[in-house]
Amino acid sequence: MCDGCGRCCLHKLEDADTGEVHYTNVACRLLNLHTCGCKKYTTRWDSVPDCVELSPVVLPTLHWLPSTCAYRVLAEGKVLQWWHPLVSGDPESVHRAGISVRGKVIAESRADLLDYHVVTWPE
Repeated sequence: MCDGCGRCCLHKLEDADTGEVHYTNVACRLLNLHTCGCKKYTTRWDSVPDCVELSPVVLPTLHWLPSTCAYRVLAEGKVLQWWHPLVSGDPESVHRAGISVRGKVIAESRADLLDYHVVTWPE
């Protein structure tokens, strides 16, 4: 069901006082910056132990999922957008629609303090 946008693979900062989540333009080290897919999906926990596995059980607790995430959209009883590959039949539609992180992020290895990389565009 994943649309391949890569937004959930961005590093995020949570305000300790308000709980507000701020996205950064820094991608997980396993994210392929062109395809927006995980380079080691089946073994990702070996490299990124805190990577979250999306499931109906944990979905309600993931308040940081982007509003465009298909898992979130469907859980909220909404319909998938035209650009979602399950609707369009084309895995490139999410990129053409500008929903994916393609061309908008940097690799984790190139980032300094995450505070300097906060962005507003995922929402």
